Formats: sequence, structure tokens, C-alpha cells
Amino acid sequence: VQLVESGGGLVQAGGSLRLSCAASGRTFSINHMGWYRQTPGKQRELVALTTSGGGSTIYADSVKGRATISRDNAKNAIYLEMNSLTLEDTAVYYCTAVRYGIQYWGQGTQVTVSS
Repeated sequence: VQLVESGGGLVQAGGSLRLSCAASGRTFSINHMGWYRQTPGKQRELVALTTSGGGSTIYADSVKGRATISRDNAKNAIYLEMNSLTLEDTAVYYCTAVRYGIQYWGQGTQVTVSS
């Protein structure tokens, strides 16, 4: 499974972003898909996760109410929309997918929130 993120960049505090992730390769039977983020010196942390049918979602407390994860199974893609961005949202955002118990990662996309 190959994952390619897009949509990162420089955003002003208080603004919003929309990240996209497209999966390719052996995409059948992908179960969970989601987003993690990481800042230098810190562990990668979950942002949002969705199950294969998109019926169940999980959000980190830090983004609840500000983030929406969505999934398009026909396109093998997921999206992350976040608003009311703060400096603490600055990070590299990684797309992830789980298939048969194996977790795959994208290369990451940098999101920088400026004051």
C-alpha cells in the first residue's frame, strides 16, 4: 500500500486546512485509515482515525470539535479538515492505513501555522 499526502503548507493562526491522502497498490481490505502528526523531539501522535466503512471515527482531544476526517472508499482516499488552527498544530502530518494488521505510512506533509 502506498500513501501520498497533499495539502500541507503555511497557514495563519485561526485559519483552516484540508489534507488529502490517496492510497494505491493493494488497497482492497484496507481497514483503518487516519492521520497522525509529529513535531521534532516528540512521538508521533494520533490526530484522527476512521474505520473502513467510515462509520466510526476517533479524534485526539486536542483537535476534537476542530477536525473532521472523511473517507472516500471509491477513491481510496481520506481527508482531514481542521479549523481554528493554533501554533500547536504545526507538525508533519502523516497518513496511515492498516491492512491485515500491517500499518502503512505516507511520507508526511508539513503544516506550519504562523502567528
